[in-house]
Amino acid sequence: MMMKRTTAITSLNGLEQMLFCDDVEVLKASFLEMQHLYQSATREISTKLEILDDEFQFIHKRNPIHHMQSRIKSIKSIFEKLNRKELEISMESAKANLHDIAGIRVVCYYIEDIYMIAKMLTQQDDIELIRETDYIKNPKPNGYRSLHLVVKVPVFFSDGKEWVPVEIQIRTMAMDFWASLEHQLKYKTIDAIPPSVARELQECADTIADTDLRMQRIYKTIEQFNDNAD
Repeated sequence: MMMKRTTAITSLNGLEQMLFCDDVEVLKASFLEMQHLYQSATREISTKLEILDDEFQFIHKRNPIHHMQSRIKSIKSIFEKLNRKELEISMESAKANLHDIAGIRVVCYYIEDIYMIAKMLTQQDDIELIRETDYIKNPKPNGYRSLHLVVKVPVFFSDGKEWVPVEIQIRTMAMDFWASLEHQLKYKTIDAIPPSVARELQECADTIADTDLRMQRIYKTIEQFNDNAD
């Protein structure tokens, strides 16, 4: 079932008004099937990351990953994004054009953990790296920092397999602290954030980034001290 973009979609109710009732039911059924596919992909990636974290803890006596969160875009978010991009609104179009339907956020302790986890994951022979965007080395203008990966992972079913894209955001606890609060502040702001506030948020991001580096240096100093004591 295909549908061309016509007018802006601001809610699922708005989408339903553009379709016949039978189409809506078919659409919802298709979404549930796709949701299962992408949830399976996030489980595959999460399991790989958990294994790497456990292995690192066994060898180095610490865990590089503090916690992980996963999410699947809602049907409303998927269709709104297709609509903004002026793409055909269908599940087929979503699977072909959107790489962030499934997402995992990985929160690490230190900056070096981010790159280590990314390297260990993408070196696995059943992981295909589609895109890497480094917002740590090249922060966004607002101060946002994180390493973004888009990978494909095979999901196996009884009748075959399908390669599914998953967006992975890897950041430190400090980066996650800033990003979470910045998102909440933007969400609570009716109009655009005033330039003075935007500058202050950017300054906070820079301060937090400096603290991240200082904490990593402290960790390395303590690690070296312990090695020398042995």
